[in-house]
Amino acid sequence: MENSPDARGAMTSGTEKNTIQDALPHVTGGRRIGWAAVPGEVAAGIERLLGGRVTGAVSQPGGFSEGLAARVRLADGGRAFVKAASSRTAPAVAGFHRREIAISRTLPRTVPAPRLLDAYDDGDWVALVFEDIPGRLPAQPWQPGELEHVLAAVTDLTQALTPSPVDERLLARPRLGGWTTLANTGAGRERLATLSPWAARHLDDLAVLEERGAPALTGRTLLHGDLYPFNIMLRGRRVFVVDWPHAWVGAAHCDLVTLLSGVSLSGLDPQPIAERHPLTRSLAAAQIDAVLAAHSGFLLRTATSAGPRTDHRLVDMMTALGLASLRWLRTRRGRSLLG
Repeated sequence: MENSPDARGAMTSGTEKNTIQDALPHVTGGRRIGWAAVPGEVAAGIERLLGGRVTGAVSQPGGFSEGLAARVRLADGGRAFVKAASSRTAPAVAGFHRREIAISRTLPRTVPAPRLLDAYDDGDWVALVFEDIPGRLPAQPWQPGELEHVLAAVTDLTQALTPSPVDERLLARPRLGGWTTLANTGAGRERLATLSPWAARHLDDLAVLEERGAPALTGRTLLHGDLYPFNIMLRGRRVFVVDWPHAWVGAAHCDLVTLLSGVSLSGLDPQPIAERHPLTRSLAAAQIDAVLAAHSGFLLRTATSAGPRTDHRLVDMMTALGLASLRWLRTRRGRSLLG
């Protein structure tokens, strides 16, 4: 018998069971390093950018990148946020940092993102120095008031970033899609069956839906591309969006749907929110479904292909978010995915 959603919108039987505690075990990766682990010559180079000696550093929660992510305090009382990674030990993260440097330098000052103060790159280590935003991550489970502030900020963000102010040559391909890859990979199918038997049975239909929906993702808006609670900072009623290496240009509603796809993990139903939000309330159903298909496909393809050295916290988070996105898509499409 197929699983069915309970009152909180989560699958409650079989291997697709999710609770808030199970779905959100961590919002921070397990491979962060402290300031003391940064090589001395690299730390000295960062201090030259800061204009002073670092006397204190506190590693920050949120996000899954390897390397340093810390608020630092200087001898003269100044503060900044610094993140850094080595190309030798974390090449993908270092590549993301280099891309984020280029993006951050071209974001308009009207965008609610921390300002990049300077950057360090010696060919191996790359570091970004941002203004320090004395804020915090949104509470999880989502609190309705905080969620409403963030949803309003997403609307403002799309207005500020349409048309995109960033040269597309600086950007990566959107991290979307994966059902076709899973459909053509035996091991992927087997792993998917342990996470979502329903998706494994409907894998070919999901691949078709993903392919058909691709044109609906096109647009002129610069999108964050990774809009989850761990990339959002709150300071009173102000909302800041951090970590921009995965930005891409597409349809204005994509970031919103990505964010909403995970709210069921907090016991909230995303559908009524989408029906009233200005970025989605007038859309054809297929436009939202296209994002959900591509988004869930990327997350679950990545989770099922992760090797044994991949941070298990990242895999757990991607699995939870992918299943949540898939559940919303399944609810919206009913029995016929391709109807």
